Amino acid sequence: MGILTEIFTWWNGQTIGTRFFTYKYGVKVGEDHLGNQYYKQKSGPKRWVTYNGYVEATRVPPGWHAWLHHTVDTPPSEEEYEAKPWEDVTPEANMTGTTRAYRPQGSLLTGGSRAKVSGDYDAWSPEK
Repeated sequence: MGILTEIFTWWNGQTIGTRFFTYKYGVKVGEDHLGNQYYKQKSGPKRWVTYNGYVEATRVPPGWHAWLHHTVDTPPSEEEYEAKPWEDVTPEANMTGTTRAYRPQGSLLTGGSRAKVSGDYDAWSPEK
């Protein structure tokens, strides 16, 4: 089922087009602790990642993120990179558009009513 997944889906790792482009133009630069592999173009500025499993941008560690976005020139695999305390957090997937998305009290999908608005705001009414 692996080749069919590469042909027909993009969210389960690399597509067949990415595999071909990586084979023809890519040079492997390194791999992170999650198994994601990082590449750069043989001649050119392009950099990319092939995910180990489900494609989710929050699964790219901060050091590799900086390298992918050209913030730094040296990839973490070629230097002693140590994450700052605020960078070393467990990533959380974005649940927007799923059944696990955040729905505050009073939203259309949770029911109930939201808290009353406080302050000096009065809604416009055409009768006044």
